[in-house]
Amino acid sequence: MSTKFVIDGLKATIEDKEILKGINLEIKGGEIHAIMGPNGTGKSTLASALMGHPKYEVTGGTAELNGEDLLEMDVDERALAGVFLAMQYPSEISGVTNSDFLRSAINARREEGDEISLIKFIRQMEAKMKELDMNPEFAHRYLNEGFSGGEKKRNEILQMLMLDPKIVILDEIDSGLDIDALKIVAAGVNSMRSEDRGFLIITHYQRLLNYITPDYVHVMMQGRIVKSGGPELAARLENEGYDWVKEELGIVDETVGQA
Repeated sequence: MSTKFVIDGLKATIEDKEILKGINLEIKGGEIHAIMGPNGTGKSTLASALMGHPKYEVTGGTAELNGEDLLEMDVDERALAGVFLAMQYPSEISGVTNSDFLRSAINARREEGDEISLIKFIRQMEAKMKELDMNPEFAHRYLNEGFSGGEKKRNEILQMLMLDPKIVILDEIDSGLDIDALKIVAAGVNSMRSEDRGFLIITHYQRLLNYITPDYVHVMMQGRIVKSGGPELAARLENEGYDWVKEELGIVDETVGQA
């Protein structure tokens, strides 16, 4: 069955301030959707709310993955259901190596007695790290500890490649990447595109979309998606900014206070 992720009227608050004011979006397997918008319009709030960050309270709407209610699930249940979030600022976890973290995450999605063998896991991880031009020593380092910004982002893509999710949310994965790292990260994303997987990419810049061609581009302002189009929309935003969208739609103040 092809993946289908439906967000309908999603609203969310932080500290009693409404940030998301009714997000409607449908992502099917094989599709890449990009969300762009000025700072403070709720883009990262959307990613965090979908993943179940406790700081954000969902106050309305629904989010369903293949007919299952995502919002009724705990954070770990959302991950097990196949939702993956590559965060803008990945956390460091001392005492847990990359390899231990990934093997535990993979086995958590398998039935008891069907855990991935150590040899198979090592082979898969080494192959994926080679694809991402990562130093093999990173497998034995503590999760993100002492990693540069670019190394953390590659590590997020490594997790995505290994965990094989159904819905991938990339929150400004291009932030802080040089052009070579950007190309490698984009190649990892493109290699995962399939009818069983959909992508939601949050970005400020066209440059990422030069290497990952989206099917749909959405503009987010005032906690809502206010305009949608194809890749040409991202190119126009890069060239002209957001003023023309605000003028076209009569938007006076586009910010809601969160990224």
